[in-house]
Amino acid sequence: MILREYTYTGLKRNDHVRILCTARSADQADLKPARELLESWGLRVSYGKTIGAINHQFGGTTSLRITDFQDALNDEDIDAIWIARGGYGTVQIIDNVDFSAFAKANFKKLIIGYSDVTVLHSHIQKMDLTSLHSFMPLELKDKSQSCIDSFKKALIGHSQSISIANDNNIEPQELKARVVGGNLSILYSLLGSKSFTNTDGCFLFIEDIDEYVYHIERMIYGLKRAGHLDKLKGLIVGGMSDMRDHKIPFGKNAQEIIKEITASYDYPVIFNFPAGHVKDNRSIKLGADIHVSIKRNQITFTY
Repeated sequence: MILREYTYTGLKRNDHVRILCTARSADQADLKPARELLESWGLRVSYGKTIGAINHQFGGTTSLRITDFQDALNDEDIDAIWIARGGYGTVQIIDNVDFSAFAKANFKKLIIGYSDVTVLHSHIQKMDLTSLHSFMPLELKDKSQSCIDSFKKALIGHSQSISIANDNNIEPQELKARVVGGNLSILYSLLGSKSFTNTDGCFLFIEDIDEYVYHIERMIYGLKRAGHLDKLKGLIVGGMSDMRDHKIPFGKNAQEIIKEITASYDYPVIFNFPAGHVKDNRSIKLGADIHVSIKRNQITFTY
């Protein structure tokens, strides 16, 4: 696949953001703070038919979620789709969504979310399109101001820089490539499907929450054995939050597992990027370029 050069221009005043569910349910009352935030930035906000709909734990039936998402994709008045919450369920709809109108729009409609939304992110990246890895509307009250500021910058198309310590003595270098990926468990579940993103020549970003540490090893081995770690520009690891272990310890934490399995590669493996299931979940434009400047004591990401 030939990757196209892409520059996201961002949303502007009076652009339209649709909030809807592709997985678990959400109620309008709980979404009010997120709506007010977007409106304070001069954006129009509407809710999909899945908001307030309940079918067991889901935001409506599978059919309703397909139709609601498809309608938003096809509506030329909608500039961004912000998924209300994650959990599980997006995989139930992905094979019944027609992305042709979205692709034809040439990146002008932004899909926003993370965690279970990785199903959409990865599918879109496979199409050589872009999306925004960012927090969900229902999480707003629990997020840091830096998280919200990062979201606003990404949404309106402003560049941003994030610096972290070079704690693992990675050799100084300057790198630039597309960043793809998302939630590790979801990526693992997509292995072998038409929705698994192309990783060759890219930075792969991964994050996860509430997994047994041996599951992390299983999933990293799965990506490696499938060849998806072989030709990376680099591996960026976000939050590995609330990891679990058995009474008899596995013997390694998530970072040690990833280090060990990727030790044979000559690209940088960078930990502690502030994104994922963490309070300070910075936004990342997946499918777009990221510049990584590695100095002796500091790593800076600019995108």
